[in-house]
This record gives sequence, structure tokens and C-alpha cells, in this order.
Amino acid sequence: MNDLQLFVACVAFSFGAWAFVCRTYIWPRLTNLSLPEAATPILVLHLFRFVGAAFMIQGVVSPTLPAGFAVPAAYGDLIAVLLAWLALLLRGKPLFIPAVWSFNLWGTLDLLFAFFQGLFGVGIQPSSLGAAFFIPTVYVPLLLCTHAMLFNLLVRKRPLASDAR
Repeated sequence: MNDLQLFVACVAFSFGAWAFVCRTYIWPRLTNLSLPEAATPILVLHLFRFVGAAFMIQGVVSPTLPAGFAVPAAYGDLIAVLLAWLALLLRGKPLFIPAVWSFNLWGTLDLLFAFFQGLFGVGIQPSSLGAAFFIPTVYVPLLLCTHAMLFNLLVRKRPLASDAR
């Protein structure tokens, strides 16, 4: 197998593992909660997306990592962090649900764009990721799984905490 095939295999295995963890252990615990209660741990997880800024740090990544991938991936993640904070700060307020939708749409599209840009746009070599190799192979599949769970929670029209009691 070449580097790209190994990279794709790592991403695929990670998706499978995280999908199993989310379906078996996380999702059952979220289904009986109100939307704010269920969304909170997902939003908190996404507060750590600042790790994506590592794509712009020489020494963490190779100097050959194209800026066309690194810059949008890093800043897209930082915007997702800000949107996750905004949603958390609006818990219990009328703008909570629009904030969660905004975060979830932005966060999902940002991750999908980074995958597309990395594989097809600028065509990064997996070796150029350096130590950041684990972001798209371990962390991003988890983030996408949690985005899927959050979309599911949002379309179920779950009651707000004050309505659930």
C-alpha cells in the first residue's frame, strides 16, 4: 500500500470505530435528554477544534503542506470553536437552536471541505501532515460522527430543558 491508501484506510477504520462508539455508548444516553442537555457534550467536544490550528505550525506539519489546505482548515476550525462557544452561551435562550444549527452546518461543511480540499483540491501527501496526521485520521471522524448525531437531535424537534419538565 502507498501512503495515500494507508491514509484512507486509517480514516475508514477510524470512522468505523467512532461510529460504533457513538452508536453503542453515546447515542443511547443522548436520546432521552432535552436538546440543550444532549447538545452540550457535543458542543464541548468541539471546543477542542482549535487543534486544527496545528496545520499552520511548521515543525508540526511539513513545510510541503500546501497553504491552500492548511489555512482554510485551521481558520475553519477556529470559527467552529467560536460558534460552539456561542451556542453554549445561548443555552436556555431563544437563539440557542439557531446557534446550534449554525455551528453544526458550519462545522460539518468545514470538515467536508477540508477533506475535499486535501484529497482533490490541492492533493496533499499524507507525509506532509507530520504530527498532525492524527487530526484527520482520528479526530475528524469523531467530529463528523458527533455532527451527525447533532443533526439527528435537531431534526427530532426535542423540547428545550424548560419544556421537558
